[in-house]
Amino acid sequence: MNTGILEVLLVNAKGIKHTNLVGIPSYYVIIECGCQCQRSKVSKGKHKKPWWNEKFIFDFSSLDYKNSTYVNCTIMDTKPYRHGGFVGEAKVYIGGLITEGIKEGHIEIKPTPYNVVLEDHTYQGQIKIGLKFFANKENYEYVNVMGKEFIAPKKETNSIFGSFMKLWRTISWWKGQFDPDWGNLADSIGVVTNNPAEDDNNLQ
Repeated sequence: MNTGILEVLLVNAKGIKHTNLVGIPSYYVIIECGCQCQRSKVSKGKHKKPWWNEKFIFDFSSLDYKNSTYVNCTIMDTKPYRHGGFVGEAKVYIGGLITEGIKEGHIEIKPTPYNVVLEDHTYQGQIKIGLKFFANKENYEYVNVMGKEFIAPKKETNSIFGSFMKLWRTISWWKGQFDPDWGNLADSIGVVTNNPAEDDNNLQ
């Protein structure tokens, strides 16, 4: 299986816990997916709605497809002279996203707010995250480097009804060449009696 790409868009947060006793807090987010971990820049904006507008790229091997079932976003606030303090976290489950993305080649979930869970397992505030999944790197580069719109490959389908109608059109045309009444009947029931060979020429 080709290596896929998961793109996480970290947009903003609102209503999250204020852990600083003094001053206006600023935040960063630790984003984990499987065994991969990345850290955001420090937020901008006011405490009530800090924002990042930052993208993160995770490479997916065939092993990651099975083991990476969610993206965990841990919100930390900056502390002077020491490591940041825990604010809350949000888990975004991606199993269905990956399954559908493998099937279609590419899938996108627009930025959506997710509840932030505190240390005591209660909820306070939300963090907005968008997701994109590409089944292989070539698709991702085509969209993001070339700036093209992704178009999923068409799937071949076998339609019994379509095959029947094609056969019926062919029979109708040949019958119409020798029996004018048949041509009138075909017209009355909505069957197109064009020459099949002419249809093929029109497609060329």
